[in-house]
Amino acid sequence: MASDEFPDSLADVLAGVQRLIRRRLRGGTATPRLRGAQAELLRLVVTRPGIRVSAAAKELYLAGNSVSTLVNQLTRAGYLRRETAPDDRRSGLLFPTSEARARLRDWDARRSALVHEQVARLAEADRAALAAALPALRRLAHQLHEEADGT
Repeated sequence: MASDEFPDSLADVLAGVQRLIRRRLRGGTATPRLRGAQAELLRLVVTRPGIRVSAAAKELYLAGNSVSTLVNQLTRAGYLRRETAPDDRRSGLLFPTSEARARLRDWDARRSALVHEQVARLAEADRAALAAALPALRRLAHQLHEEADGT
């Protein structure tokens, strides 16, 4: 592969793997599927309960009104609880419901089982190559995150 083709091929493969994992996991659930941005917001709120809507928008690189729409959707679905911030009545704090935590735990467990199964089917050399690539992929993700933050 030519070196100028590598970045595009890498992006295509990473996106394809993520898309295929989501597609496989969606088939095993009876609950309505969460769209990508909904799942990202839900995961953020589970890891940072009490996050402000504005901070969630900044963290996810989305417009505030887009996050507000997502919050309304997830609140109606029973996955988020929105409270007024005590120090600023105009600001909302987001908290996950127990249903949200359970749904993410189930998704994570099913994703882990699927990926473990598929990785185990690979040849040892392929598993070693993927393991060796993890530090570089983490640095790439960190670099993308830093540039998105403007640092």
